[in-house]
Amino acid sequence: MLPENAARLDTALQHWGLELSSEQRSQLQAFLDLLLRWNRVYNLTAIRSPQEAFTHHLLDCLAVVPPMARRWQQRLAPLPSDPATTASSAPLQGGASAQVLDVGSGGGLPGVVLAVVCPQWQVCCVDAVAKKASFVRQAAAELGLPNLRAEHARVEDLAPQPQRAGAVGGFDWITSRAFASLSDFTALTRPLLAPGGEWVAMKGRLPDDELAALPTDVQMFHVEPLEVPGLDAQRCLVWMRPASA
Repeated sequence: MLPENAARLDTALQHWGLELSSEQRSQLQAFLDLLLRWNRVYNLTAIRSPQEAFTHHLLDCLAVVPPMARRWQQRLAPLPSDPATTASSAPLQGGASAQVLDVGSGGGLPGVVLAVVCPQWQVCCVDAVAKKASFVRQAAAELGLPNLRAEHARVEDLAPQPQRAGAVGGFDWITSRAFASLSDFTALTRPLLAPGGEWVAMKGRLPDDELAALPTDVQMFHVEPLEVPGLDAQRCLVWMRPASA
């Protein structure tokens, strides 16, 4: 990793209270290098600059890890329902495995980042474009991520997760980053959500119009502002669940 990027990563991790191993740091840089290399041939992202990709893709996706880790800790040992009220940090190694579906993953954002930083989580990236799913498969192979897989499919055609040992079938979390409106996102993926599962949508500004358009059977229960050091733009996570949950 370039010295300037290593310093920027250190600053961001300190800001979020995250610790990464040297192997995880190397995997994140290898992922970014692979993304930019494939992008010379395939249109995986409009961002071409390594420095801009580092901030707008890598750091932007890393920012979602602390709130998701806190929320997972909370779901394993229930506390108040607001994800922001849980402990300020949560272990990223060990513990029960979350099943995560990243919809419209594109170049594996945030799915690949989640798989690197939280190796106990099982992450599936789905995209309707074959070359993007192929890229994620290549990233999983080159980075050595057995917990990461990719599906080439329209999400509405994706078969529900089969029941796994000791758990009910479905995904604990379904994430998206610039995939669709909140209404479309929840409608298309609802059959894939496990009982007690939640939607986690990465957004820029708080999408008031999209929130107003949510159907009555979907509850937005928390919006968490995100801070991305070096990125002068608004970011937030929108947390939703079925209203009956």
